[in-house]
Amino acid sequence: MSAKLTTQQIGRCGELLVQQKLLLKGIESAPMTTDFGIDLVAYLPMRQNAITIQVKTCLKAKGKWKPELSWWVPEPLESQYYAFADLEKNRAWLLKRKELVRFAQQHPQNPPRYHLCMRVDPTAKGRKDRKRIHDYEFEKYLLENKIPKI
Repeated sequence: MSAKLTTQQIGRCGELLVQQKLLLKGIESAPMTTDFGIDLVAYLPMRQNAITIQVKTCLKAKGKWKPELSWWVPEPLESQYYAFADLEKNRAWLLKRKELVRFAQQHPQNPPRYHLCMRVDPTAKGRKDRKRIHDYEFEKYLLENKIPKI
């Protein structure tokens, strides 16, 4: 990526990545025109219903010693699902609202939001509280692995 992308462009790239991965699984989706905590509405033909998705995007992992992907999700949690996109490696994870709450490593109250991060170095130490922290620990939540289970 040669040009410096704006925050809005990075976010839109994440939405398009999620839409592409959904479409490759036969799931149509459409972006919302206004931002109310829902970025995409996807129609699941196998269940004959629609779901709402908020997408959070990282351009690449950051951090010199412990490179990690990091996403903040503001409260209230409006969507049914949350997609976390990694543009550098063309990956996206899909979590239900309750999974985001369970896996978030931080939940500060000022402002109220959830923080999910994933270390990309498999040799980096885990957390003392044993919460998931490495990207490989979230493999079953990769969008292509999660869709068949929705």
